[in-house]
Amino acid sequence: MKVLVVEDDREAQRYLEKALNEAGHSTDVAGDGETGLALAENGKYDVLIIDRMLPKKDGLSIIMALRAKGVETPVLILSALGQVDDRVTGLRAGGDDYLTKPYAFSELLARIEVLQRRKNPKEAETTYRVGDLELDRLSHTAKRAGQDIILQPREFRLLEYLMRHAGQVVTRTMLLENVWDYHFDPQTNVIDVHISRLRSKIEKGFDTPLLHTVRGAGYMLKAVDKPS
Repeated sequence: MKVLVVEDDREAQRYLEKALNEAGHSTDVAGDGETGLALAENGKYDVLIIDRMLPKKDGLSIIMALRAKGVETPVLILSALGQVDDRVTGLRAGGDDYLTKPYAFSELLARIEVLQRRKNPKEAETTYRVGDLELDRLSHTAKRAGQDIILQPREFRLLEYLMRHAGQVVTRTMLLENVWDYHFDPQTNVIDVHISRLRSKIEKGFDTPLLHTVRGAGYMLKAVDKPS
């Protein structure tokens, strides 16, 4: 999931960015309302987390500006203002949910996952299967033929993306943008290294390959029947 955090408190900003990344999400941050609005306008994010009290442009103004431009990205409002009237005002301004500070990160994480499911019901699936390979997004686990596969957070995100697009060619650019959040090619072998590690983890000790290199195009995760 691609998340934009608009928060001017640097400590709170760093905490959210670190926690969301550790949870497997791709996170951008903005420290003021104008920057946040500029980033959010292109609609590339799955969820926006917006503080109400921001320099240059307050959170509710950001949300109203986005809605006026037809940007329907789900918004979770964060605020120390927690009275009923405050929450009602935030929701009526175009927010989809409202969480009062201080909050538990586990609750914030659950709330943005609910918002994402509402936005795209196809993303609501929590378990993916390709052949005898299974990935569970909720428990953050992967197994093949019942055997646990230990994955690092980036490897998990890479496998999840490949499984969501099983049977399709996934290009280097798609992986850079959706797994590494790069919008340019840094000209490194980072993808090759991670693909090699992932292939070893999901195929070592098994007879049938799952992760295929499509020469000149990219990669494809696909179960291939063993020859009879």
